[in-house]
Amino acid sequence: MTDQSAPKLKAPPNSCDCHIHVYDASYPTAKTAKVLPPPASLADYLVAREGLGIDRTIVVQASAYGKDNSLLLKTMADIGPGARGIVVVDDTVTDAELDRLTKLGVRGIRFFMLAGAPLPIELLEPMAARVAPFGWTVNFQTDGRLLGDFEALLKRIPTTVTIDHVGKFLEPVEPDHEGFKALLRLIDTGKVWYKLAAPYETSKVGPPFYDDVGKLAKILAKHAPDRGLWASNWPHPMAGERTPQHAWMLDMLLDWVPDEKTRHKILVENPAELYGY
Repeated sequence: MTDQSAPKLKAPPNSCDCHIHVYDASYPTAKTAKVLPPPASLADYLVAREGLGIDRTIVVQASAYGKDNSLLLKTMADIGPGARGIVVVDDTVTDAELDRLTKLGVRGIRFFMLAGAPLPIELLEPMAARVAPFGWTVNFQTDGRLLGDFEALLKRIPTTVTIDHVGKFLEPVEPDHEGFKALLRLIDTGKVWYKLAAPYETSKVGPPFYDDVGKLAKILAKHAPDRGLWASNWPHPMAGERTPQHAWMLDMLLDWVPDEKTRHKILVENPAELYGY
């Protein structure tokens, strides 16, 4: 986990890694969890982050820990002012707790709609209404092929929405697929953001460029440069033998986003706006 190879791309100051997890076997696994990835420490991540020259990090609640955000909050505290967090809370949370979490740097609620989901989809709309006054985003992950099924709901809620991992099409699709067209329509609302991350999770063609995912990433970056985010997805959970070199996760932007001004938006300006830096 301490891959220190240097990237070719020099990250500009205040670049933000918009999606990482940490795993610690001393924290209890949620009953809803399907898999607990191997331990991955903050210390190892910080070595990797320093190698990339990244200053800011968004820590995302791992589905393995369900609604217990204690490891995430400790990780944020240990990182310091450069950290923001995406938590999992349900309708039992109080406004006082939402306020406390916001003051600690939390900026979103995660709805992970794959195996091991801690929250049911029925809570998305009421919870979006709860967290909207605090300026949070809804971080949403599903099989991108199903985005059309969620389109009306995601357009209706009063928060911004962040879609993971180039849409997370579990079977890579062509740009004319209805799920990808739904993603573009959602982005066109002006309140939906996308992450350029983790192509190895879904690609069928594999490295070096994961072109079946990359072609979608390139379309997104050209279509909506003001709504793009970048993430390493460290420690690449579930990647297994497909785990990439950490430096490449930044260097992929040289292929996906060849325009330097757009890369600066994706690495610095866009996350600063969305996560309140």
